[in-house]
Amino acid sequence: MSMPIITPGTGTREQAISDLIESVALQEAALSHILNAEGEKMQAILQNPGTTPDQFMRLNESVNKLVNGVTRLEMLFQSKLELFQIKPQAS
Repeated sequence: MSMPIITPGTGTREQAISDLIESVALQEAALSHILNAEGEKMQAILQNPGTTPDQFMRLNESVNKLVNGVTRLEMLFQSKLELFQIKPQAS
């Protein structure tokens, strides 16, 4: 995955919203790569016939930490997007 090219915005609200959505999308893409790598690591450990119960326990702890971290990140991403929700105007 190469580094994205981020160009400066025009300073408008619309550009800020667009930039924010783009940044969340890039973060989500990076997160999907992390989750995929963790899944591949899990498969390698689970397919190894010599894996010990202690290794399974460490794997389980690692997965729990990752899931908790991903959950916190997703909540942060959602908060970012909610900053710019369009609210109905009072008449």
